[in-house]
Amino acid sequence: MFGGLPELGISNGEDLKETLTNCTEPLKAIDQFQMENGILLPTLQSALPFLDLHGTPRLEFHQSVFDELREKLMERVAIIAEGKDEDRYRKLEELLEKSFPLVKMPSIQPVVMQVLKHLPKVPEKKLKMVMADKELYKMCAVEVKRQIWQDNQALFGDEVSPLLKQYIVEKEAALFSSDLSILHNFFSPSPKTRRQGEVVLKLTQMIGKNVKLYDMVLQFLRTLFLRTRNVHYCTLRAELLMSLHDLDISEICSVDPCHKFTWCLDACIREKFVDGKRARELQGFLDGVRKGQEQVLGDLSMILCDPFACNTLVLSIMRNLQELLSQDALPRDSPDLMLLLRMLSLGQGAWDMIDSQVFKEPRLVSTLLMFVFLCFHSQELEVVTRFLPAMMSVVVDDHTFTVEQKLPSEEKSSLSYPTILPDAFNRYLQENRVACEMGLYYVLHIAKLRNKNALQRLLPALVETYNDMAFSDIFLHLLTGHLTLLSDEFGTEEFCSVVFDGFLLTSFSSKENVHRHTLRMLLHLHHKVLPSYMETLTKTLEPPKQCSEPVKELYTQLMEKLEAHKKSPPPTDETPSLDLGLHPVTVPTTTSTPTTPL
Repeated sequence: MFGGLPELGISNGEDLKETLTNCTEPLKAIDQFQMENGILLPTLQSALPFLDLHGTPRLEFHQSVFDELREKLMERVAIIAEGKDEDRYRKLEELLEKSFPLVKMPSIQPVVMQVLKHLPKVPEKKLKMVMADKELYKMCAVEVKRQIWQDNQALFGDEVSPLLKQYIVEKEAALFSSDLSILHNFFSPSPKTRRQGEVVLKLTQMIGKNVKLYDMVLQFLRTLFLRTRNVHYCTLRAELLMSLHDLDISEICSVDPCHKFTWCLDACIREKFVDGKRARELQGFLDGVRKGQEQVLGDLSMILCDPFACNTLVLSIMRNLQELLSQDALPRDSPDLMLLLRMLSLGQGAWDMIDSQVFKEPRLVSTLLMFVFLCFHSQELEVVTRFLPAMMSVVVDDHTFTVEQKLPSEEKSSLSYPTILPDAFNRYLQENRVACEMGLYYVLHIAKLRNKNALQRLLPALVETYNDMAFSDIFLHLLTGHLTLLSDEFGTEEFCSVVFDGFLLTSFSSKENVHRHTLRMLLHLHHKVLPSYMETLTKTLEPPKQCSEPVKELYTQLMEKLEAHKKSPPPTDETPSLDLGLHPVTVPTTTSTPTTPL
């Protein structure tokens, strides 16, 4: 406990034991030991007997003095470190040399740790001693650990790994949240709010102003993204940079070539829209990638692969298409739309780019007719020339049917609502990731407008999509929330058949996440579902023995709710008022068959 005192010329318990063993007069030896090792203040000796009269033990007195002196010394260390004296670090190093032998003494350890904390460069020998001792390493401040971590990537990885796992668990928990709402979903929290999460704050603290540690974390994120394809690592990459930006850590922000791009994109995510001015700024950053710096595109693509960025880009594309429709303009005539597609394409291709280490993206070329047009690869060009017109034709079909329904009965034809989708629409959903992303968000858009006819037409087409994107957690999380707007439609067998038999139940047995999302939705809508159909669903959705616990728990909760509903039917839910955010183009509507403006 008192190891290290002899090195400083201070007597310890062993010295006292030896003195008492060899002396002939123990009381005199004790007095002598107290005189030599007590507080060397002559005026104090005459005052000590008064403490004895008050029954205050000498140990208690000396301990209180020691505690006070320790606090004063620690304050003094901080003042020296924060001062402007050129010799301040030399003074601290001298104090460290004197105090370090006592680092394992609990009463002195805080002083040693305080000195270590305030030294910008701790002597390597001392760092190795701290790193070798688990207890000392655990006790030292993060400022000291940074100096250890920057030369020991494996140890830093051990510290960061649990935080990265926790981050992914939290994101997945949010996607499977028991809340089911269009107003409060996965994308509802603002970027600033998300950056206040425990993991982001801890990582930010661990990195501090250390560029080397920041680069290590980015490398961890790239590696994990490649290994797992989990897009939440892309979110963390952007959140971490913006967290350092919030703290004005210029040492890192100034050297990260993605900083200004991410800052501008963060503002767009906050507004859930990329306006013309910011679109031009983002284009400037992309065009500014110079020859020899193409590797930056890997990081930019990762930032654009962040689901929050993708969500903002696709919502902006949908709004842009609405404006083009109202102006009778073609998609290829809009420079802003071309840029949005360019960024969406870059984000969707992030994994391939980082995996192949081929850092290329479609380039912009100017023409007199179109001002700026994205020179996609042939397949990407067809997204604009083939897929978008096919998607527009779906909108036109819906609008034509709606107008037909408003005509006087004698002028109506026998036109029925279309059930078949254009071949190009289906094909691009299956073969092109950018087209698929837009197609999925179009489905969400019509669900938001409560357009049952269009939804029934589109949902079956989502059974086969590029890389099963329609069965991803993010899309299913959003879709189940949007379907709450059509809760009354679940009372019909036709609608239930399309949603469940035509889409969700086609893959629930092979994809457990689909099973979970289906149960999540039924927990909220079970009382709206046609009773005979609900009975069939409970049998179909009963979890097999090998299912995970979350699925079993959700099923149990559903059965409990159904049982409770039988005993006392709940009151009819009121549909909340909504700000749809997409500002649909005004077209004639009827109460029975809403249209699908885009």
